[in-house]
Amino acid sequence: MEINSAAPAIATGDIEIQAKPEIVWDVLADIDNWPSWNPDIKEAKLTGGLNVGSSFRWKAGPGTITSTLEQVDRPREIGWSGRTMGIIAVHVYRLERHGEGTSVHTEESFDGLIPRLLKGPTRRTLQKGIDGGLASLKAEAERRK
Repeated sequence: MEINSAAPAIATGDIEIQAKPEIVWDVLADIDNWPSWNPDIKEAKLTGGLNVGSSFRWKAGPGTITSTLEQVDRPREIGWSGRTMGIIAVHVYRLERHGEGTSVHTEESFDGLIPRLLKGPTRRTLQKGIDGGLASLKAEAERRK
């Protein structure tokens, strides 16, 4: 799965996590429990199970987002697309075994009127979310190992 590389706002991040990919995957794939480990997410509810085409609603920042799972490949890749406040978002996580741990790469794109009009602020907000989400993912996965 690929993000929209032509979008006006793109953020990426990489982190090494001292936990096996299966543990990192289990943290990411348990969407209903995102709020328990990621302080940026206030609520999340998956409908239809962890399958391509299933949807989930979640609240992060000022908006509630409805997303659709586009990629579910345990324990290597999970990705989704979603819309909120006129923003079209695409987010993907890729996990790769690295020794006894996991290398995580994530990227997200925002397209739509707001990202086009406010490129700089939108990029900064998106990057802050990516960086914070990765730090929280690392803490939770390493806590579970």
